[in-house]
Amino acid sequence: MQGYLSLVLHAHLPFVRHPEYEEFLEEDWIYEAITETYLPLLFAFDRLRKDAVPFRLTMTLSPPLISMLRDGLLMRRYARRIDRLCQLAEKEVRRLEGDDANRALAAFYLERFHTLREHFHIGCNGDLVGKFGEFQEQGFLEIITSGATHALLPMFQRYPEAVRAQISIAVRHYRQTFGRSPQGIWLPECGYYPGLDRFLADEGIRYFFVDTHGILDASPRPRYGVYAPIFTESGAAAFGRDPESSQQVWSADCGYPGDPWYREFYRDIGYDLDLDYIRPYIQPTGDRKNTGIKYYRITDHRGGPKALYDREKALERVRTHAADFVTNRGRQIRYLSSVMPGRPPIVVAPYDAELFGHWWFEGPEFIEEVIRRTAAQDVFRLAAPSDYLRENPENQIAVPPMCSWGAGGYVDVWLDESNDWIYRHLYKATERMIRLAGLFPAAEGVVKRALNQAARELLLAQASDWAFIMKSGTMTQYAARRTKEHLLRFNRLYEQVQANAIDEGWLTRTEQRDNIFPDVDYRIYRR
Repeated sequence: MQGYLSLVLHAHLPFVRHPEYEEFLEEDWIYEAITETYLPLLFAFDRLRKDAVPFRLTMTLSPPLISMLRDGLLMRRYARRIDRLCQLAEKEVRRLEGDDANRALAAFYLERFHTLREHFHIGCNGDLVGKFGEFQEQGFLEIITSGATHALLPMFQRYPEAVRAQISIAVRHYRQTFGRSPQGIWLPECGYYPGLDRFLADEGIRYFFVDTHGILDASPRPRYGVYAPIFTESGAAAFGRDPESSQQVWSADCGYPGDPWYREFYRDIGYDLDLDYIRPYIQPTGDRKNTGIKYYRITDHRGGPKALYDREKALERVRTHAADFVTNRGRQIRYLSSVMPGRPPIVVAPYDAELFGHWWFEGPEFIEEVIRRTAAQDVFRLAAPSDYLRENPENQIAVPPMCSWGAGGYVDVWLDESNDWIYRHLYKATERMIRLAGLFPAAEGVVKRALNQAARELLLAQASDWAFIMKSGTMTQYAARRTKEHLLRFNRLYEQVQANAIDEGWLTRTEQRDNIFPDVDYRIYRR
């Protein structure tokens, strides 16, 4: 073997849980991800294991995602959702009697939803986190953590207590979930600033990821670019994203997901069919939404009529694209090996996990086919970053600059005129939380409960997802509402603790609604 390929799937969604409503639109994010990404990936892993195909992937399961996947209310609602999808697909098969092509697609969805439902209830016993953990225990996955609520850490560097809280709470949550310590961390939005590595080292984190320029602009300039990690001064290793493998998947112009034979994301029967027919499967208000049943392929990008989706042709394209990806990685690693004597190169290919299956319907099959083809060649092997560090323990020491991924590369997405208003409020709340932790070093009873809930509200308000949604222009009202509501609840708790006048009934309801990190300890914010 001449080198390594590290496939990294970052699985994260913001904490969305609304027990106060029977149905809530934004909860669909987790239900869609389960149906379209997480269960299909587990299916792929099962097939690979059954066929004795060796593989080694790195996968983030962020604390908010784990919390939702193990929340009884949300999982009961998901079970209801998959039941309704089976019902809708059955209804579609009947509606399309006599239309052979469309009826075959409806039958495909019917079989798919029934299989997903069975795998959720029986194959996973309703516990997807446990199933992913099973693959970790068997050595196929290395699961890493992220920030407690995916806060963009460079935006909070003036408050080391807040940065420490995001990392320490995430590591503790991981240990409680998997019974071991995480080897690595996906820094939210790949956001790094000099000095952040000290907090990682304090928690035993061995590695993290930065975008390409986070390595190339490090000081001193790394000898091997992004094809070997660098050690920070505290000892945590930084791995950089390979731009070539990223472009092949991410690029809107030449990336694989844009192939005309793949399924079109933006044509869903929730919008296409008669309102009275589809009403039981959309919002109770009558507002339309995606159902997950889509009959068309991308076809072209010129806005013309869409052709019907051809599943077999799409899977044929998966095989072609996976072969191209593996061939290109082999060519790339052979070249890198020739110019890096004595140092095996590692190509790090990180992606949002939800790209595979949700946005790119055939994505899980692509991952599976890449793994199978990688196992059949001898130029490189799949490896987790911890594998590389164990086998190559000596690496250059350098200091990455402040950086992130996303447009611009320096947190531009999360700090512009669409969302900059949130930070003065987040900073004030952070200062208040630090003050409370100092004023009450050993609170008990209802005061302790209120302080712990204040910590939860602050953590949830800090999530980078809200600023990103405001910038992207989708669901902006919800993102602004979530930011404001968590801050308002935090400030109410702050005032009640200060006045020694805690409304215990309201506190109980707030604890039940925002129930992430049930054993959080507010004292993490002490100076």
